[in-house]
Amino acid sequence: MSIYALKPKFQALLRPLVRGLYKLGVTANQVTLFACAISVALGLWLLLGQPPRTAFALVPLWMFLRMALNAIDGMLAREFGQQSKLGALLNELTDVLADAALYAPFALLAPLQPVAVGAVIVLAGLTEFAGALGPTIGASRRYDGPFGKSDRAFVFGALGLWAALSTGWPAWLAWLMPLLVLATLWTLINRMRRALTEAG
Repeated sequence: MSIYALKPKFQALLRPLVRGLYKLGVTANQVTLFACAISVALGLWLLLGQPPRTAFALVPLWMFLRMALNAIDGMLAREFGQQSKLGALLNELTDVLADAALYAPFALLAPLQPVAVGAVIVLAGLTEFAGALGPTIGASRRYDGPFGKSDRAFVFGALGLWAALSTGWPAWLAWLMPLLVLATLWTLINRMRRALTEAG
């Protein structure tokens, strides 16, 4: 089970907004690139700009808005004839880049280990690539959990809020990133296994 399963209901809420954006001439690729640019800018600012810890409150806010934008670009593409090969590439690559940028600043927050945060970033990218490679072996694009993009957004968003509201984290939180590494690895294996099963 993954938060991704809630996507159809979320899309239904966004549909009136999507129609309005289409009438304004907004394209799916523009939404994709905008979401990636803001994600990278926010991640780099948190990582290199030395903002106050309270700035991490922007992470859950942006994670939610980005999730909405990701749904919007897909709906514009599918429902208004904007699907393209370029759009398919941008959709996959910008998601991985945006995730990496938004997760990286957490390596600065003790007791999270930078190496473990880096491992989550690498495995998250591999998980998305494994999902995207499904069609190359005759399977569908795989979104299997338990720790897909939406689930990672929820966890890192919660961490961002906690970081903003606290002056420090308890020592036991050092175990969180290794657990997330295992969850991400499990998701990677799960997507590969189910793609192979589907492809026969």
